[in-house]
Amino acid sequence: MVHRTEPPDGGWGWMVVLSAFFQSALVFGVLRSFGVFFVEFVAAFEEQAARVSWIASIGIAVQQFGSPIGSALSTKLGPRPVVMTGGILAALGMLLASFATSLTHLYLSIGLLSGSGWALTFTPTLACLSRYFSQRRSLAMGLALTGVGISSFAFAPLFQWLLNNYAWRGALLLVSALSLHLVACGALLRPLSLTEDTAVGGPWAQITSLLCHGPFLRYTVALTLINTGYFIPYVHLVAHLQDLGWDPLPAAFLLSVAAISDLVGRVASGWLGDAVPGPVARLLMLWTTLTGVSLALFPVAQASTTLVVLAVAYGFTSGALTPVAFSVIPELVGTGRIYCGLGLVQMIESVGGLLGAPLSGKENRVADWAGHVMVSSWGKEPGWCMLIVPSSM
Repeated sequence: MVHRTEPPDGGWGWMVVLSAFFQSALVFGVLRSFGVFFVEFVAAFEEQAARVSWIASIGIAVQQFGSPIGSALSTKLGPRPVVMTGGILAALGMLLASFATSLTHLYLSIGLLSGSGWALTFTPTLACLSRYFSQRRSLAMGLALTGVGISSFAFAPLFQWLLNNYAWRGALLLVSALSLHLVACGALLRPLSLTEDTAVGGPWAQITSLLCHGPFLRYTVALTLINTGYFIPYVHLVAHLQDLGWDPLPAAFLLSVAAISDLVGRVASGWLGDAVPGPVARLLMLWTTLTGVSLALFPVAQASTTLVVLAVAYGFTSGALTPVAFSVIPELVGTGRIYCGLGLVQMIESVGGLLGAPLSGKENRVADWAGHVMVSSWGKEPGWCMLIVPSSM
């Protein structure tokens, strides 16, 4: 373990950025592109869209709700063995899903098992990255999270091609093989010891202190409400476009268009977060507001050109809010408590990830979304921002 008095803002940290890049691609890139499987599961199991939506929602919720476990284990053992174990679980879940005979099987394999693997990979990796950077944290976070945009661009049409040629069972086997690369991502992580660590205590002491930290708790509630609407287009957009008469492949390609904008938004936001003076939280408020507006317009759009424009706008703004959202957390809790702080945020916001997609798909139509948007004021500490709560009409 390397000991430093403060984050080095570089060095091996760039290898951690590389690890986080591929890890975010193999977790959220897969989740974002999983809507391609949505129509196949509805047809294969003859189930309602709302029930099928629970597959991805359970996976997201387990990933987030189980994050404190990954954080606590990383505090004790270091992030490397924890992330490598998570990669094995994520791949195993997809492998077992390829033999599914019911939705319950998919809930347990993809939702619970792969979700548990994702819980052991995403949070510890981002927390490790946050400890390596201070002045360039937003940029490093933005570069790391571009893996989501690039993989979403590649995975959506790739998964559709796999479905067309190998059916959903064969496609899931290949997704399992992709997920196994998370083990290599974990091997790149090198624990970093900082002087601040001695003053924050163990995991339980850190959790106790964070539960009494007002600004941190308010910020967590805001992210939870954002999370309710964040993943909805990636779960339901393909089905929505098919309802409007689009063919499956062009519909899947529109996810790729959003992913390109997402990629640009993450890099631009990461650069602005470090370059623009003032609290990073104000940039987060801007991006979240624009995300809410674009999301609320999706249900009423009919023309192909309008849908493409909205996909570009949503991709850019939703991608831009992500690196600054994670960069705010170390500013609130300090780098010494970042493992537990990020783990708690992920756990609490799992409520939004669990409910968002099923609520929006209740009537089997994405056109039933309604984006209810509210912006509250910011004080000296970041605590509240755009609320995006979808409901059926």
